[in-house]
Amino acid sequence: VQLQASGGGLVQPGDSLKLSCAVSGLDPGTYYMEWYRQAPENQREWIGRITSGGYTFYPDSMRGRFTISREDAKNTVYLQIGSLKPDDTAVYYCHTGYHWGQGTQVTVSS
Repeated sequence: VQLQASGGGLVQPGDSLKLSCAVSGLDPGTYYMEWYRQAPENQREWIGRITSGGYTFYPDSMRGRFTISREDAKNTVYLQIGSLKPDDTAVYYCHTGYHWGQGTQVTVSS
């Protein structure tokens, strides 16, 4: 099983960004997926989850600007982030079961 996260980069405050997590080794629609992030010197923070059936769950702190979706035809899960802030600067990871993606860096700076 491999999870390949991508889509990060340097963005300006207020921008939006869509991260991708491409999955191989698992059949589409059979797994949940979670997104986490970790800023320097901080603990890894849970952003939310999408179930195999497409239901999404977010902690209160993430509800509103973060949207998780999936495209089973591409076996890919997405994380849309709106109205980016400098505090969103972190490495973003996708996760399911025992498997973690390698992370993709998002830097928000003017």
